[in-house]
Amino acid sequence: MKKIITSIFILAAISSCNNKPVKQDFNSKLATTIKFEKDIYDFGKITVGDKVSQSFKFKNTGTIPLIISNAVASCGCTVPNWPKTPIKPSQSAQIDIVFNSAGKKGLQDKVITITANTLPNITKVHLIGEVMEK
Repeated sequence: MKKIITSIFILAAISSCNNKPVKQDFNSKLATTIKFEKDIYDFGKITVGDKVSQSFKFKNTGTIPLIISNAVASCGCTVPNWPKTPIKPSQSAQIDIVFNSAGKKGLQDKVITITANTLPNITKVHLIGEVMEK
């Protein structure tokens, strides 16, 4: 009896080994694509307390309307403002970012994470530079 149970267990283990990649069950017809003109903006050197404003321009390169559901920055000193209405295919828009350097110094890399109906659904842009003491 032990040999039968062991044989069944080994057979089940061998048959469950499958080196083929698992295909994600996702309907790509529900997703679009986004293309940023630039995904990194280097603001250079600024002084503590300065504010930097930057617009990240993008285009809906897919075939259905692009819907951005969220844009969040890696810290509260950076505030993104994104279009709240759908962006039609081939249409361009922008995400406006304001970075407040008050209380910051040294090298900065502020990451803005954009969630949308894209494949993949997360896209990141960066605001980088250096904040110098007064």
